[in-house]
Amino acid sequence: MAFCATCGTAIPDGASSCPKCATAGTVATATAPSTAGSLENNVAGMLAYVTIIPAIVFLVMAPFNQRPFVRFHAFQSIFFNVAWIILWVALSIIGSIPVLGWMTFLIWPLVGIGGLIIWVILLLKAYQNQMWQLPVIGPLAAKQAGNA
Repeated sequence: MAFCATCGTAIPDGASSCPKCATAGTVATATAPSTAGSLENNVAGMLAYVTIIPAIVFLVMAPFNQRPFVRFHAFQSIFFNVAWIILWVALSIIGSIPVLGWMTFLIWPLVGIGGLIIWVILLLKAYQNQMWQLPVIGPLAAKQAGNA
């Protein structure tokens, strides 16, 4: 698949101009490395999931915040981290209730392993140039990144 070198919009196969900005002759293939920064899109997308700090940096820095792929993964990383914090706070509150405290002792390791598995999947999918969406968070990230 080809992308517009100006705005990053996906260009259908066989088209010679961008449908969004109508720029002709500036088609970049998906396999070509990006020259707008020192990182390729897949590496920047993967790094967005390493804590919340790179995701925020990629949304602020000029060459990365103009790439739809990187913006999507940065937003999904931020939303995933916020959901993760909310889940842990909720489990802490439930764990402080004396009657339910023993249940959270059993649930915490399962939730931790599940979160680790999801995080590794997100890293791998971003590195493979895939815009894999989490069930609730993914559509929100796509909407914020302008991909929806």
